Order: sequence, then structure tokens, then C-alpha cells
Amino acid sequence: MPTLSRPLKPCLLSGGNSRRMGQDKALLPHPEGGSWLERQLRLLASLGEPVTLLTRHSCHLALADRLAEQGIRVLQPIREPQQQRGPLLALQSLLDCYPDARILLCPVDMPWLQPAALAHLLEAGSQSEAIALAHDGERTQPLLGLYPATAERRRRLGRFTQAGGLGLQRWLAQETLQLVPLPADQLRNCNHPEDCRDLC
Repeated sequence: MPTLSRPLKPCLLSGGNSRRMGQDKALLPHPEGGSWLERQLRLLASLGEPVTLLTRHSCHLALADRLAEQGIRVLQPIREPQQQRGPLLALQSLLDCYPDARILLCPVDMPWLQPAALAHLLEAGSQSEAIALAHDGERTQPLLGLYPATAERRRRLGRFTQAGGLGLQRWLAQETLQLVPLPADQLRNCNHPEDCRDLC
């Protein structure tokens, strides 16, 4: 099945503990208005498709419900188990939830990301079944990527996790990848308070 015929499913990961930040990153205020979570949901919604929120935090789910009342189309959010399982198992749940779709994976803690960068990533990955991953010029950013949920890819991932594999990078080393250069300043992750001073 050609990638272009696969429906796009924008998905936001927001289930982390934010231990290094000292508070819930998703609820930090964003200069564009609202919280980081609201901003990223609106960013993904700008692609014209309903957004799936994957989180284990009840307050995130409640916030998504309020956004839905404002016209932001958030699909039924997926509640992760209370015990954090890591990004690979989160990705696996999305691939299984939306078989044969194109999963656009995005983290909540990339608050500088802009629509043009998302559009470039989607365009770059539109002609291939490879996993298209954002690259900042020095390293790959696997939490921002386009993951075609092919049946064979889902089977490989299932075998990997059933054998005890949990590392996203280790699994990706076995997959066909397309690295998509994007502006490094938009791919910065905020993990500590000092990382995001210019957002205040």
C-alpha cells in the first residue's frame, strides 16, 4: 500500500514525569497563550486532522476535553498505564491503535516547533514506507517522526518488545530510516528550567 494512501494520525506524547523540570512540563505557560500541552495540540490540529493525545495524567485528559469544546478536534485520548513504560511502548500502542496509518509522533516538550517544520517532515516522508525522523544537524530526534504503521513493521516491533526490548533507539536501528533535516532551534527539548528561559 503506498504511503500516500495511508491516513495521517497526528499523535502527541505527554506522559512523562518531568522530574528534571521539577513540575509538569505540559502545564507550563507558553508565550503563544495557554500551556505547552494546549499549544502542541493546536499545532498538530493545524494539520487538519484530529489529534490523539497519549498520556497517563488525568489533568491532561481534562484539558484535552476542554479544547475539544473549543473546536480543537482531539480524538478519544489514550490513557497510558500509571506506571510509565517509555516511548517505545507508547509508540507501539499507537501503531496498534491505528494500523496502516501514518503516525505523526510529536512530544509535548518541543515548544519551539513550528508548522512549517511539521509540513516539511510530512512532505519528506510522504513517498516512502521508511520512518522519517527529524534531525537537528547533529543527532536524530526520534520523538518527532512519521511512522508508517505497516503490518510488517508492527510485527517486527511486537517481536522486539515481546523479547524484552524497550529501547526506542535499539529498535530503530533495525528499521529503514529517512533522516529529515529541520531547524535545530525548533527541535530543542526542555528538560530543565534553564532550558526554556527564552520562553518566559
